[in-house]
Amino acid sequence: MKILEDVIKGLKDDAPVKEVRRGIFWTAVVSKYCGLASTMLYESCSQENNDNPHPPSFTEKTALELAQLVFSKSISDVSLGLAAINSLLPVDELPCIEINAGELLIRLGADKNVSVIGHFPFSEELRKAAKNLWIIEKRQKLGDYPERDAEIYLPRSDIIAISSTTLINHTITNLLNLCPERSIKILLGPSTPMSTVLFDYGIDVISGCKVIDDKKALRYISEGANFRQLKRTGAIRLITITKNDIMLKGVWV
Repeated sequence: MKILEDVIKGLKDDAPVKEVRRGIFWTAVVSKYCGLASTMLYESCSQENNDNPHPPSFTEKTALELAQLVFSKSISDVSLGLAAINSLLPVDELPCIEINAGELLIRLGADKNVSVIGHFPFSEELRKAAKNLWIIEKRQKLGDYPERDAEIYLPRSDIIAISSTTLINHTITNLLNLCPERSIKILLGPSTPMSTVLFDYGIDVISGCKVIDDKKALRYISEGANFRQLKRTGAIRLITITKNDIMLKGVWV
C-alpha cells in the first residue's frame, strides 16, 4: 500500500500515544491530536495477537510506531494504525472548509454519472440529483451493486466518491486505477487522512473530520456511538480540502 507509505512519510512529527479507544463503530487514538478510523471487525484479529497471553500496550508506543499497523494482515489492526496516522495530522494548518461531503456530492453530481464506493446516508437524495447513480457496496442493500461491478461503472463515471474505509481494507489503489482521469474523485468519511499527499494519487477532494472535544468523543466512542450520534454531540467538525479551489466556484458558495 504505497499510498499509506507516502502518507506516513509525509507526517512531520511523532508523539507518544496517550490513549486508545476501540469502540464498536470507531477506533480512536490520542497522541498529538485525536484521530479516528472506522472499526473494521468482519475478520478476527491476527493469530499472532490471539496467541499472545499479554494484552497489547499501545500507550507504550509512539503514534508513528502504531501507524505501522496499517500494513497488518489484521483489518482491525489496520483501523488502529489509520487512527494513529490521523492523530498526527495537523489539520489546523490546512486550508480547510466546512462542507458536508454529502451536500457537496449532490451539487457536483447533478445530472452527472456518479459512482459511490460505500453506502452513505445521503444516497437516496443523491440518486434524485444524478443522471445515473451506481452504489458499489460489499454488503449490498436494495439497488446496490457488488464490488466486482466497479470495473463496469467507475470508468463510465464523471464523479466518483470513495469511502476512506478502502484504505483500511486495502482496496483503494485498485479502485483509483479504474477511475477515468477526467473524473472528479472524492475520498470521504471520518477515517479519511486529511493529508495533501492524497492529491498525488489523483484524488481531487478530501473530506473528513476533526475532533474538537477529545474527552467527549472518547466517552461516546466507548459507549458505542455511531457517527451520526457522535456528530450530534458536537465533539467533531466536518472538514474538506480540495486540490483545486476553482472546482468549488459556482458549486458551493
